[in-house]
Amino acid sequence: MKILVVDDSPTMRRIIIGNLSRLGHTDVVEGENGRSGLEQLDRGGVDLIITDWDMPEMDGIAFARAVRGRGASMPILMVTTHAATQDIVQALEAGVSTYVVKPFTQESLREKIDSLLG
Repeated sequence: MKILVVDDSPTMRRIIIGNLSRLGHTDVVEGENGRSGLEQLDRGGVDLIITDWDMPEMDGIAFARAVRGRGASMPILMVTTHAATQDIVQALEAGVSTYVVKPFTQESLREKIDSLLG
């Protein structure tokens, strides 16, 4: 399974990728914002997207809309500090499958991924 991690923070990408590796997911590609995430998506083979909300150039909401606008149906997990109800509704309406609020644990990340992949 190939996972695309999109976050403008190199540190956060390393944290997410490290957690994924410990969970047995080693086929991971990265994007530093929504635009570079779409470039990675165009290369094909992505089964799951993990994206941040707040990013320059193209934020996570615009990125999710663009992914869904291309007809892609893979799950999108948003990692965010936005936890207000209206933010969650906005993310779901944009095509995000579920979200996890920062800071998160490896276990909460595993639970979210397992719930998305069945």
